[in-house]
Amino acid sequence: MEEAAARVGRFKANYAVERKIEPFYKGGKVQLDRTGQHLFCVCGTRINILDVASGAILRSLEQEDQEDITAFDLSPDDEVLVTASRALLLAQWAWREGSVTRLWKAIHTAPVATMAFDPTSTLLATGGCDGGVRIWDIVQHYGTHHFRGSPGVVHLVAFHPDPARLLLFSSAMDAAIRIWSLQDRSCLAILTAHYSAVTSLTFSADGHTMLSSGRDKICIVWDLRNHQALRTVPVFESVEAAVLLPEEPAPQLGVKSTDLHFLTAGNQGILRVWEAASGQCVHTQQQLSGPGRELTHCTLVRAAGLLLSVTADHNLLLYEARSLQLQKQFAGYSEEVLDVRFLGPEDSHIVVASNSPCLKVFELQTSACQILHGHTDIVLALDVFRKGWLFASCAKDQSIRVWRMNKAGEVTCVAHGSGHTHSVGTICCSRLKETFLVTGSQDCTVKLWPLPEVLLSKNKALDSSPVLLQALTTQRCHDKDINSVAVAPNDKLLATGSQDRTAKLWALPQCQLLGVFSGHRRGLWCVQFSPMDQVLATASADGTVKLWALQDFSCLKTFEGHDASVLKVAFVSRGTQLLSSGSDGLVKLWTIKNNECVKTLDAHEDKVWGLHCNRLDDCALTGASDSCVILWKDVTETEQAEEQAKKEEQVVKQQELDNLLQEKRYLRALGLAISLDRPHTVLTVIQAIRRDPEACEKLETTVLRLRRDQKEALLRFCVIWNTNSRHCHEAQAVLGVLLRHESPEELLAYEGVRTSLEALMPYTERHFQRLSRTLQAATFLDFLWHNMKLPTLPVDPSAL
Repeated sequence: MEEAAARVGRFKANYAVERKIEPFYKGGKVQLDRTGQHLFCVCGTRINILDVASGAILRSLEQEDQEDITAFDLSPDDEVLVTASRALLLAQWAWREGSVTRLWKAIHTAPVATMAFDPTSTLLATGGCDGGVRIWDIVQHYGTHHFRGSPGVVHLVAFHPDPARLLLFSSAMDAAIRIWSLQDRSCLAILTAHYSAVTSLTFSADGHTMLSSGRDKICIVWDLRNHQALRTVPVFESVEAAVLLPEEPAPQLGVKSTDLHFLTAGNQGILRVWEAASGQCVHTQQQLSGPGRELTHCTLVRAAGLLLSVTADHNLLLYEARSLQLQKQFAGYSEEVLDVRFLGPEDSHIVVASNSPCLKVFELQTSACQILHGHTDIVLALDVFRKGWLFASCAKDQSIRVWRMNKAGEVTCVAHGSGHTHSVGTICCSRLKETFLVTGSQDCTVKLWPLPEVLLSKNKALDSSPVLLQALTTQRCHDKDINSVAVAPNDKLLATGSQDRTAKLWALPQCQLLGVFSGHRRGLWCVQFSPMDQVLATASADGTVKLWALQDFSCLKTFEGHDASVLKVAFVSRGTQLLSSGSDGLVKLWTIKNNECVKTLDAHEDKVWGLHCNRLDDCALTGASDSCVILWKDVTETEQAEEQAKKEEQVVKQQELDNLLQEKRYLRALGLAISLDRPHTVLTVIQAIRRDPEACEKLETTVLRLRRDQKEALLRFCVIWNTNSRHCHEAQAVLGVLLRHESPEELLAYEGVRTSLEALMPYTERHFQRLSRTLQAATFLDFLWHNMKLPTLPVDPSAL
């Protein structure tokens, strides 16, 4: 290992967070502005504003009360955003600046569940959980109407598109649609045809027709002139949103005439287009349905020609409205991240397995996201082949899948296999060539899956159906769940780690047992081969990482430092260092040679399940139960360069300081010494000034000409000097200058002055007492000298 350290030339000392992929949408309403450039969505206590082009969060708006946002709406002119919080406060935002322009009480007795602007952007309707509907004048800032009579929660409000008619529509728990006249302050009509919750209301361009959808699997077309239902269309799914399409032909959607057509989104997870007159479905989106793909929201932005739909697992899909061609995908919330990997030959992408059957692939440069469907239950683990184009996944659905990314960054499933009888919790790819996969399962077996040559062929069409994989070897390896498998760099050895507290070494491809690694007190979560030495690392629930020799299966080293289970371990710096992640949310960097924990990285708030390093060994990727994926950058060289530059700068400044003192340029010397932030150096300058024959005047002049921040630093240094009786004279001299020439108001305005005074007083009193005692002793000595009676000396007669 020491040889490897010499080869690598240096150890890593620190990583810094370069990028975070965090949740930005946790359910609820989503809205696009008129241009389709900005996306607004709820994330707990915040409204996040996304730039649609880049996927980046432009701004995050949070009310002062820091309570959950229950409803919001953007005005039709895109100028005003209003949010409602659980604390019953309404906030009006200038959202481009991120500032609140007005805050007022909602007056509702329960949280606001829904809100909508009128077409003129001057009136706002709010529907509450208290059954009340209120209208607010946003310009004049007062409440105009309060409509009562809706039973239970009002979950839907919408203004009529013609502002002259002053009509508001609302729906509550009784599945009825109420039409309120703002002019008469009364309920004009109650439309009762739905027998389950009404989920959306949308209006035709002329304002004469309204479409309502519900969870009762029907959509109803209403004539608003006589308040009658024109047609009831059975759509055979619980509809969460229905949108009236522009009255113009759209051949790609099956719309061949200018008659009324509408689009539905619901629990089947697909978008469908219906002809209102005949009730026929004229277009069905070609898409596989699956768990978590149920649609919860859908909205059309006519001006931008975009359609936005939202899935139950918080994915946002943006389509071109006339053709339903997918334009963008956004992963709003990943819940619990279970595994992460770098993808591509240049590690340009990352793939994330979260608590979902879907995989998410992010391009690091542009934040573009792809959502991969195929598994039917939660994906548990990932691994990537050496070249970076192929990667594999395994899931709770007892299956594995192989995926390929093309040069454009598009990912497709090229192979799948099944054979395990329980969840497949771990997977590892061959290291030398793209030849096989190894999986470990809760059924206590390991399977080896050869990859057919057709997968590696460049001629294989991407749109062809996935190849079926067959297991070559099946071996029962442990008595409990297998949590981790690892293939050696030479593809000849396999390590397995289990809940039974042991790791085992096997010969490939027949899986013959070579030995057992025993010593952990709890189950093993991860096993990993060193890339350079014949060593195996194991991470355990007992909070330790151990290194084992492959020759004799002995334990070489034990790393203790995590306070909880160690979930993942990875070799870095060519096998001379380790990265480990734990259920305490920490990532630790270890140097193997001296068992030292070099750095602890604390950026996650929950179990760090995923850990992966890139090919250049200068970045690490972590994913955790806090829904965050973090990209870490190795900043060792940067920090060392900065440290070296600081040292060189200090040497230059020290030389300059010596020259200034020699030339008796005390003001420059004192300012330079303070900038070095070294109390002892400043003390040296003060002493040099005091040694000058005109000391008192020089010191006073020099200190008074300093800037305020320099005086504040000098006061902090005085606190340090004052603790030592040898240096207290300089401290008191400086304090004397400040107290004589600075007013109390100015001194109290100094940063940290109260703390400094509290520290100065006890030592100053002690110095004063010491000086008082010395003065008393000197006075007594003087008194003795003057009062001593010397005996009269005898006179020598001969001298006379």
